[in-house]
Amino acid sequence: MTKKEQHELDKQFMIECLTSDLIQMLMEDRNLSMADAMSTLYNSKTYEKLEDERTGLYYQGAVYVMEFLNEELGNAQSAS
Repeated sequence: MTKKEQHELDKQFMIECLTSDLIQMLMEDRNLSMADAMSTLYNSKTYEKLEDERTGLYYQGAVYVMEFLNEELGNAQSAS
């Protein structure tokens, strides 16, 4: 396995771990079902940034990333 392939696997693992934590946090903090929490996260701009290696967001902790998501969701609610 090349260093580039290993880096990609490591990145995907970190994103998956963060995703799992964020979904759990959405379920607990917002009383969402798992399906709704997954949909909320996967359809967010925060998740797009999480997957974009250039942002480095996937290196951060779940609480930090959740702050971005909560801000985004708060803005989305006030725009409605």
